[in-house]
Parts: sequence; C-alpha cells; structure tokens
Amino acid sequence: MESWDVAVVGGGHAGCEAALAAARMGMKTILFAIQLDSVAMMPCNPNIGGASKGHIVREIDALGGQMGKNIDKTFLQSRMLNVSKGPAVHSLRAQADKFRYAREMKKTLEQTANLTIRQSEIYALQTESSQDNGSVTGVVSESGAFYACKTVILCAGTYLKARCLYGETILNSGPAGFRASRALSESLQSMGITLLRFKTGTSARVHKNTIDFSRMERQNGDEPPVPFSFETDPAALRRKQLPCYLTYTNEDTHKIIRENLCRSPMYSGVIKAAGARYCPSIEDKVVRFADKKRHQVFLEPEGEDTAEMYVAGMSTSLPEDVQEAIYRTLPGMENCRIMRNGYAIEYDCIDAAQLKLSLEFKRWSGLFSAGQQNGSSGYEEAAAQGLAAGINAARFVQGKPPLIIDRSEGYIGVLIDDLTVKGTNEPYRMMTSRAEYRLLLRQDNADARLMPKGYEMGLISSKRYDDFLLKMRQIETEISRVRKMILPPSEAFNKFLAEHASPPIDSGAAMPEMIKRPELSYDLLRGFDPDRPGLPAPAGEQVNLQLKYEGYIRRQMMQVEQFKKLESRLLPMDIDYSSITGLRLEARSKLDKLRPVSLGQASRVPGVTPADISVLLIYLAAHG
Repeated sequence: MESWDVAVVGGGHAGCEAALAAARMGMKTILFAIQLDSVAMMPCNPNIGGASKGHIVREIDALGGQMGKNIDKTFLQSRMLNVSKGPAVHSLRAQADKFRYAREMKKTLEQTANLTIRQSEIYALQTESSQDNGSVTGVVSESGAFYACKTVILCAGTYLKARCLYGETILNSGPAGFRASRALSESLQSMGITLLRFKTGTSARVHKNTIDFSRMERQNGDEPPVPFSFETDPAALRRKQLPCYLTYTNEDTHKIIRENLCRSPMYSGVIKAAGARYCPSIEDKVVRFADKKRHQVFLEPEGEDTAEMYVAGMSTSLPEDVQEAIYRTLPGMENCRIMRNGYAIEYDCIDAAQLKLSLEFKRWSGLFSAGQQNGSSGYEEAAAQGLAAGINAARFVQGKPPLIIDRSEGYIGVLIDDLTVKGTNEPYRMMTSRAEYRLLLRQDNADARLMPKGYEMGLISSKRYDDFLLKMRQIETEISRVRKMILPPSEAFNKFLAEHASPPIDSGAAMPEMIKRPELSYDLLRGFDPDRPGLPAPAGEQVNLQLKYEGYIRRQMMQVEQFKKLESRLLPMDIDYSSITGLRLEARSKLDKLRPVSLGQASRVPGVTPADISVLLIYLAAHG
C-alpha cells in the first residue's frame, strides 16, 4: 500500500501553501480537494492584500510561499494603501483576476515535485490513541479508500457542514455552490476535538454592462505598480490595469433593508452562528451604525474575461428580490442585473486553543490545522497558517523542532499566537492594531525579518538568498556612509530647503538629521550627495526608513527585549496550577486549560493579570 509523509485535506489558500511547503521540503505529499475546480478559489472579495493583510503576503513570500508570486502574475489592479500615514501601516492591495489566480495556483501545484493532487472528499481520520494522547495514521475517503500518512494537515476552510443562506433559501453547500464536507466534522468530534460554529458572507455579482460607471468615482491603480514578491521584477508588472469604482448607499437603501430585516436569516433567528465583527453585512452596518447616512460600496472586476463585478461592501443574506431592490438604489446601479446572489455561509470550525504554536493539535501527534477552519477569516490569514503548518508538518517528519515565529518577528506570529493563546469567539481578522511592534513589522522589511528562516527551512533558493544578503550589505554600508556625512550651509541648499518648506541651516548639518525632517527624505537629498552609490530602489527605501525612524525603532527594539525575556521563561507542561498559592481561580482555570509554554504566552491569556504573572515568577524562582 502506498503511503505519504504529509496529507493535506482541502485545496483552498491554506491547503495550497501547506502542500507546496511540504513538497518543496522534500516530503511525499498528497492534497485532497472536494473538487479540483475549487483549488485556490476566491469565493468572496476578489483581491489579495490590504491593511495588515499586505504585510502577511509579504511575509509569506519572504518565507518561500506562493501567494505573492501568484498575485503578481494575475492582478488586474494594484494600489498601495495608507501612503499618507506612517510606513508601519503602508499596505499593498491587488485586485485579482480570480479565475487566472486559481488556474495559475493549480498549475503550480501540478508542476511541483513530490506533490500529488486528488479530487476526493475525506470522511474520517484514522488514529491510534492512548489515555492521554494519540497520533494520526491516515485518512479515509468517501469511497472508503485509506491513505496511510505520517502527518495530516486539515485545511477544510468553510466547507465543514456548510450551508449557504439568503432569505428563505437554505442550500446545504460550500461556498460558491461547491459541495460541502458532510462527514469530517463527526470524525473530529469523535476524537474529542471541540468545534465551533461561525458565519461569514459575500456580496452579489452584477453584470458590468448594466452599470452606469459615469455616476461613480473611478479608482485607478498605481503607476508603476509595486510587486508583492521580493523576487518579482517590477518591470514584469507593466500591464494595462482595470479600474474599480466607488459609489455609496443612501437613505433609500437603508429604508428597504430595515423594512426587510425580518426576512434576513441573520435577524430571523435561522442563523445562530457567530459572525465577523470587522467585516459586517450591509444589514449589520445599517443596524449597528444607524446614525450613518451612507456607506462606501466598491465595484470590482472579477476577471479580465468576465462581465461579473463584485459589489464590495454589500455582503448580504437578504432574499433575492430585496437584494436587487437595494442594489438598484445605489447611484450608477439603477438598472443593474444580478448574476450571482449574495449569501451568508455558516460552517464548523475548530477551537484553535486546542493547538500548539506549531499548529499541531496538543492531544494528537502529527495532526495539524490551518486556515479558516481555525476560526480566522481572509485568504491571506489562511495562506499564512497553511505555510506554517506545511513547514511544521515537514519538520515533524524530519524529526526537527517546529518553526515558531513570535509576535516580534512577524504578523504571522501575531496571528497564530492570537488564535492559539487567546482563541476567538468570532471570525478573526488581522489588523495592524493587533501587532504591538508594528513599526518593526513593516511590509517593506519582511525579507530582512523572515527570509533567513525561509532559507533555513529550505524554501528559499541559494541564488535568492545570496541576492538578499547583497541587499542587506548594501543597506548597511550605505547607512554607515550617510551617518558620517555633513551638509555645509550654502545658498543652493537653503533655497532647496525653502522650496520644501524646511527651515534653513546656518552651520553644517548631519545628513541623518536632515533625513529625519518630515518634509525631507534620503531620495530628495540625492542632489547634495555626489558620492551616493546607485542603490536599487528597495535598498534605498530601507536606508531612508531606518534613518528617519531610528529613534522610534530603537525604542521598540527595547520593548522587544523585554518581551523576549518573558518568552524565554518557560513553564513546565506538567505544572499543577491548582497548587500555586496566590493564583486567582480564573487564572488557574485558564492556565490549566491552555497550558501556555512561557510566561510571555501566559501573560496574553484572557483572564490572567499582571499579578498572576508575578505569582508565576515567584513560583519559577522557587522551583527552578
């Protein structure tokens, strides 16, 4: 009987990254998808990136993942968001040709060595167990076929016992009408795995020829566009970009929604699952923000060869007739025709507090979980978890310790730490505000933070890593040179300063101090630096940012040092919290359930106070 090192259950964004990572690390890998046509599908918004999510895509790329490369090949429009704000929140966002994106990812999977793709629904896991824990030995398909494997990565997304709802219509299906996974939930529950019930949703798609775009605000892409992947040649991104359009809801829209709330399954009681707070339906927006007179709505193309337009900001589970009525109240959409209805989807997911930071189940050796199945939302969050789980499944087979990215190293670390330590009672969405060290975790320096780890894992080629090391040397050498520069006062220089609304100088000024002025930059000062080397643009950007914000960066690095101290104080896994005098009852209960691995992790457990951490410090000192 043929056996496998890694079996990946699910072909969404998490499953694709998991399978690619494991196979590229030399593991004999098999990926199961209920339908191969659903591989890397975008059932909701057809875009990649955005606020904080763009950071995650850059981190995936720095670790050797595929999402950034794939969207660079298939985007329709690219924009850098939040450019008027500080560099910590600059985020790249690309509108995807969702059909080309899926085809390109499937093609990549098909051409990857060590990777087999199989269309089949997995009904159950086969396990061996003892009193305290167990291990997986394989998976069983709908036909009863058994696939022996050393590890399993569950990436079921929103397919577990999924059902789609709009109005009085209830369809027992997965997203976009694809078949749901009907049996795997029972198998997981029989193993003692706790499941939750969550809900998300999507907007309708309308025919672009029925929209009057002249009544909307046109939004074009950036020229030149910036790549997601550090490896993509910016020249390869030069192509015709498609516009998006902005319109708004109004009082007529809100009136129709309020009159028909009783027909929405979210408000009629049909849906009892927890919904996404930070990605609300249009019904939720009208109810929760009753004082707002209008809400933004974006019309986004779904592909270059389709007439379908995604109506972003209008996710809904209202009946078909109501959907058409509310969409037609929007300026420019008075005669729109719906091609696909919006709907809500509810599904089973796991309580991620059952997982280690490696995304392996605490109780089941060799069983990993990644993606929306862990209670997160978004393609980017799913892909990041898939990559981490794929790497750690391969490391498990190799007998090596897992790759753990902590909160000071990447948004991926924040994401996984939040899910596994804090848990979530609603679909989790990444935001820049969740990252304590976001000035260090910028999207522009994701390679400096994580590419050495990707290289160590075997996912970054020697050529790519050599190029990265060259870039780092160029940055370091140039910063050292610039620190020694003094700009003498002159009529020409003070005229330049006046043109940029910057105070004049009457004595020599250090170049780094001039760069720190908000109105100036390393690039703007090029004309007064005759010895400047011809650095590539990304290296020059790093010189500017590291010098301009060095005071803030230094302060945050000191905070990270304190964070690392708490993370390095490990807690014994067999510690008896009930016997520790001084711990509050709530803290004892939470710590006993979650079993944090360090004081730092314990400090982030909801219900554990600084006083409880002090008690643990005393306990460790006494029992060290």
